[in-house]
Amino acid sequence: MKVVAGLTALGLLLTAAPAEASAAAAGGWRGAWAASMVRAVESEEPNWSTEGFSNHTVRQVVRVSTGGAAARVRLSNLFGATPLSIVGVTVGRSAGGAAVRSGSLRHLTFRHARSVTVPVGGEVASDPVPLWTAPLDSLTVTLYVASPTGPATFHLGATATTYRASGDHRRDVRPDAFTESTQSWYYLAGVDVVGTWRGSVVAFGDSIVEGGGAVDDNDRFPDELAEAFLTRGRPRGVLNAGIGGNRLLDDSLCAGDRGVSRLRRDALDEPGVSTVLVLLGINDIGLRESEYSCWAPNPELSTTRLIAGYRSLIRQGRARGITMVGATLLPFKGAGYFTPSGEVMRDEVNTWIRTSGEFDAVVDLDRVLAAPGDPDQLDPRYDSGDHLHPNAAGGRAMARAVARVLR
Repeated sequence: MKVVAGLTALGLLLTAAPAEASAAAAGGWRGAWAASMVRAVESEEPNWSTEGFSNHTVRQVVRVSTGGAAARVRLSNLFGATPLSIVGVTVGRSAGGAAVRSGSLRHLTFRHARSVTVPVGGEVASDPVPLWTAPLDSLTVTLYVASPTGPATFHLGATATTYRASGDHRRDVRPDAFTESTQSWYYLAGVDVVGTWRGSVVAFGDSIVEGGGAVDDNDRFPDELAEAFLTRGRPRGVLNAGIGGNRLLDDSLCAGDRGVSRLRRDALDEPGVSTVLVLLGINDIGLRESEYSCWAPNPELSTTRLIAGYRSLIRQGRARGITMVGATLLPFKGAGYFTPSGEVMRDEVNTWIRTSGEFDAVVDLDRVLAAPGDPDQLDPRYDSGDHLHPNAAGGRAMARAVARVLR
């Protein structure tokens, strides 16, 4: 039944007039993959954001959380200083690394043209392309830019390999020309599919949501959540709106806009979203007296102010009819920015999340991941080694807990 419905939607999209196709898409698009964009910034791991691109082909590999009968790609120039001119974009099935499975390559169009210009501060979606995808399929999205772009809108912590070639190689299925690589995503804000599945879930947070671990292993917490839904026979789109270092109440030069201001853009505006899971705030606590240039300190931070921030998220989501789910903050004793006073604040925030009844539902990740003998510390089985970020087993434990609540 789902396949038939998806194919019917695809037929409408491919044969209708543009206005009718747009209307059909509005009822059928579901987010299958997403990344939250940040400003160009230098980092310890080299990336291409500050230099941008000129006569380059950029090939990016993403794993979709759910499937459908047609797909589209969304490109962002949110933080660009000039319009972004893209000569062309292709999408295909990954054959590993920078290779594309033969016969799967499709040229994307934008209002029926292969080239597109993304305005400053804007985002564009491609026309639908007939590419059937299943949950957990890996796709390549390849774009070619001819003229200099200037600093690039991007997502720094992809934990995935992105490839670059000089010249126009968007049609290549072989990987030979793609001799450069980084671990960030550029301009690519989302991949959507047409289907009749349940609404997508957005995981909204910091690096604990964004994920780490081994490059290209797709073992981030939202990846594990998509797998948990699939295992239960109820596939569902899961979108990763995590940004490493992000805070609820304060902007950062290199870790994105504050959560209360980016929620609409990075979560509520995602197509087909029905639920937002909030796991954000530990960086506000740990970095409130920061000496890092990336984060301005906020020594006046209080539990009351954090709660006001969560209430802002809840109001924004409910105004859009979206279910807002709160996750308690994970233990962080032993982390580099742990302090006893910060632990007091974390406990107070978690008590409010658990008992206030203000979120529509609560997932108590604090208790799921706490060490049996010390509730202020991550269970060693789930600790990546820095006493802050869960390892792959921790991500799976988080996913199981969330899936039980969201069903």
